[in-house]
Amino acid sequence: MSLQRSVEPEWLDQLAAKDPRAIRHRRDLKLINALMLQPSIMAEALAEHWQGSGPRSLLDVGSGDGTFMLRVARRLAARWPDVTVTLLDQQNIVSGSTRKAFAALGWKAEPVHADVFEYLEQVHPRVDVLTANLVLHHFSQEQLTRLLSLAAQSTRLLVACEPRRSKFVLRISRLLWLIGCSEVAREDAILSVRAGFRGKELSALWPTQDRWELHEDAARLFTHCLVARQVD
Repeated sequence: MSLQRSVEPEWLDQLAAKDPRAIRHRRDLKLINALMLQPSIMAEALAEHWQGSGPRSLLDVGSGDGTFMLRVARRLAARWPDVTVTLLDQQNIVSGSTRKAFAALGWKAEPVHADVFEYLEQVHPRVDVLTANLVLHHFSQEQLTRLLSLAAQSTRLLVACEPRRSKFVLRISRLLWLIGCSEVAREDAILSVRAGFRGKELSALWPTQDRWELHEDAARLFTHCLVARQVD
């Protein structure tokens, strides 16, 4: 019997940005992202599905401290020069050193502290690319329907990389203590998998099939990806 999707509040969302547990969690999350191969999965999907010359604008929702997108940028900067990347998060935690690291790649990083729904309702003109890494699973189906509708109005290409909801991934998430992850990170990992995706669950919520090409499938061992590309 497959796991039913269940969305519960995660610990990190309830901690202040400067709480030592939140700081430790963000450090653990970098390790988890690396083990899941999230930066390479995201970069490969972007390179494969963007057509034409490189994009000029990219919006990363739920960007945290911006270091995940920095890892992605390092994989893409040679073929995608001069990109302006908006780092959107509810917390203002992008450091000056991270912004300088983007600048060294020829990218301009612009941190924005805002609610994702409110921000997407105001995006004019549209951005070329919208990315989300381990973000969509935080939302209920009703919220996802609204969020994906706003995304379809805001971008030409969306790439979202989320936890894969499966018993195998759930078992692995319970072993994060082996690599030294904190209690907060371990508990949130389990909640993330239970709130993750499988099959075509996200595609079913996309607002329209007209002029959009959708790809949704598993990626590597632990990840589930949605790609939505607007076609002429």
